[in-house]
Amino acid sequence: MITVLGSMNLDVVARVERYPSHGETKLGKGVEMLAGGKGANQAIACGRLGKDVSLIGCAGRDPFGDRLIHSLQKNGVNSEFVKITERASTGTVLVTVDDTAENTMIVIKGANEMLTTQDIDACIGLIRSSSVLLVQMEVPHEVVLYAMTEARKHGVYIILDPAPAEGVTLDMLGFADLITPNKQETKHFTGIDVTDEASAAAAARQLADAGVKNSIIKMAEQGSLIYADGKCTRVKGIRVEAVDTVGAGDSFAGALAVALDDGATITEAVEFATAVSALKVTRSGAQDGIPTRDELDEFCKSRNLTLYNNRP
Repeated sequence: MITVLGSMNLDVVARVERYPSHGETKLGKGVEMLAGGKGANQAIACGRLGKDVSLIGCAGRDPFGDRLIHSLQKNGVNSEFVKITERASTGTVLVTVDDTAENTMIVIKGANEMLTTQDIDACIGLIRSSSVLLVQMEVPHEVVLYAMTEARKHGVYIILDPAPAEGVTLDMLGFADLITPNKQETKHFTGIDVTDEASAAAAARQLADAGVKNSIIKMAEQGSLIYADGKCTRVKGIRVEAVDTVGAGDSFAGALAVALDDGATITEAVEFATAVSALKVTRSGAQDGIPTRDELDEFCKSRNLTLYNNRP
């Protein structure tokens, strides 16, 4: 069983030809209001890929919160451990997506900030019975660290998606069994600008010196570099026609947790997660675009991809 600790947000997504310059007004192509949040997205990735998964999070007592809870439930996520608060409105993200499918975001944390260590105490039984705990940084630092500490006591495998990187501290890195920074987050931690396999390997070794056991340096279209057991392994990206990159990293993280929960090796898990996130970016919506297992199998067949879960 997988437990995800993280944020729940309503994504207000505006589509434009190009981003406006400072002070400039641009006409958009359309706007959508979609369920999102890194925690919810990652939990839904696990659910759509067939896993027993629960989310620990917090939403406001408002129509947006109701909508997010419904999205969890319809995608197979246990919402029993989602706290509802009247002290803040549901988290909201203002997203702009341009014609290259790249995005910018403004995050208003809202109810996500209301999650406390006492809420984690109420979920200790869930965490202890999980095989994997997946966390990110859109909820309070002390809550994430406390959950990781408790999970470590009980031998739960901990994956840290260190986004946004500003909330991550070195003590937190030491509690994770695996971290998954992208290029920008890697530079934040190491000062190394990841441009190729060699620079990614240098950054991974620096993270290892800081106490990180295993890392996956995500390099966008260049794929990923895995650092595990003192060795580096490259997993190439899958070339697709991108439509919407919002939630791509979350689908990667959720798929990674799914594969590791299945007993896959880290390399097999990254190959699986790479295929899931590649298919996701060809579809719109941080949650609606996440593929199911059947959709992933069809994608793999069309690309002659062999993954651990569909080997004969």
